[in-house]
Amino acid sequence: MKVSDIKLRMNACGASKTPFLFAVDFDLEKGIFIENPMLQSEVLFRTPLGTNQTDTDINSTQANISASPLTYEEYEQRLNVVMQGLMRGDSYLANLTVRTPIEINIPLADIFYRSQSPYGLYIPEQFVCFSPERFVKIANGVISTNPMKGTISASVPNAEEHILADPKETAEHCTIVDLLRNDLGIVATDIQVERFRYIDRISTQKGDILQVSSEITGKLSDDYQSRLGDIIFGMLPAGSICGAPKRSTIEIIHRAEPESRGYYTGIFGYFDGEQFDSAVMIRFIQQEGDKFFFHSGGGITVNSQPRDEYDEVLAKIYLPIL
Repeated sequence: MKVSDIKLRMNACGASKTPFLFAVDFDLEKGIFIENPMLQSEVLFRTPLGTNQTDTDINSTQANISASPLTYEEYEQRLNVVMQGLMRGDSYLANLTVRTPIEINIPLADIFYRSQSPYGLYIPEQFVCFSPERFVKIANGVISTNPMKGTISASVPNAEEHILADPKETAEHCTIVDLLRNDLGIVATDIQVERFRYIDRISTQKGDILQVSSEITGKLSDDYQSRLGDIIFGMLPAGSICGAPKRSTIEIIHRAEPESRGYYTGIFGYFDGEQFDSAVMIRFIQQEGDKFFFHSGGGITVNSQPRDEYDEVLAKIYLPIL
């Protein structure tokens, strides 16, 4: 479906308080839209507002994932493209992603059902997403966003203190918070940073990881429900997975990444008739026929160390299944 049609239908359903589910890809070229998504079971979704997930027989096999990542030298070549853009001043922060061929021993539907994540989306024979990152929530006239920047293994000694004190991670996070403040300012007033650089612990089959987020809020006009599509599309693509400034950074991304991201780093969201919640589609496995690919990435600044960035991309290849 065209994203222009999705935006119009979001406005209409918001005005009539009709529940809906939608998703759009990173380049805003395609998407899906389902009215009253609780009444269907083909596309599975999960958000803090609700889910159409039902009790089902789940494969109890130990979940395993094996990756065949690109070499460090291949990653460094892509990173150099980003670094050249940063050094020219075309960007202050760019999110560089890769897709990694993987082998998994359970179906994508089982990954959806078994994953421990607040947000999930499964489209048969296309992809599964098990995202920890909110895009925006809208409730009672307040819009909030929780950009996530900064990842470290919980096994690192003094991991929380280490990541919060890291100059590169601090600069990256501050840039994204500033970008999201500006994005909220496009659609809302009275923008506030409610929480700055708080830590979430995420459990995976490879051990716990810590991720750093902030919370930013704003106030919407009284007619916000009839403008849900305008509000959301006015903020896309999500700043946390492209960078700043957006337009020139996206040009760098397209030069550095040989494969299209597709739905990876797009967004999906659910409106329950009163409230709206949405996620950035990270932690993402794509299916192409009988082949599977895990998409992962990280933010790059002029202070980035290539080996550290490469290691972070690989560390994010995990299943949130205990």
